[in-house]
Amino acid sequence: MRGIAILALCALLGACASAPSTRAKIASPAGVPAQLSWAQRQARLLQDVDHFTLTGRLAASNGHQGESMSVYWRQQGADAELSLTGPLGFGGAQVQLADGLLTITTGGGRHLTGGAAGEQLVALLGFDPPLRSLRYWVLGVNDPLVGAAPSLDARQRLTQLRQEGWRIDYDEYFAVGGQWLPRRLTLSHDDLRLKLVINAWQL
Repeated sequence: MRGIAILALCALLGACASAPSTRAKIASPAGVPAQLSWAQRQARLLQDVDHFTLTGRLAASNGHQGESMSVYWRQQGADAELSLTGPLGFGGAQVQLADGLLTITTGGGRHLTGGAAGEQLVALLGFDPPLRSLRYWVLGVNDPLVGAAPSLDARQRLTQLRQEGWRIDYDEYFAVGGQWLPRRLTLSHDDLRLKLVINAWQL
């Protein structure tokens, strides 16, 4: 189970408000536009949200085993720092992506860097996770450098995105800093499913 937890955390690299449901009929909170076109919303998020911090819960399953854990994610441009803490004595893991270099440190003290970290990730997952794209997906936008198939709700927010062989379902949003940001989303690739519930955003 530790392997699933660490892989789930790695797969989320690049990559407080109340949480109204996307299906609820509510007025837009102060500072959040009632409706923008998809192109306008994309441009605004990509331009304005280059640094963020989020905390939440991640559930990971490979079709046979599952794990649930707490996640702290800090993004600064293309660099990311994540911390994972799991239940039942799981020691956790620290993951960093800085200047394109991936580093993984497990709760047991094992330290993998660069090619070794990437090779281990690919060997265990069976595919190369789209690290760069995930920082966009968690914001509710597609990677602007890769072709995508988006589905939108009435407020021009993603309800589903297909990109790079992944399917991302967006179930709930909340208003943060003049933006609609995801509250609940599920990422699927073959048998791998990652369900992320975000408790708080900081922009």
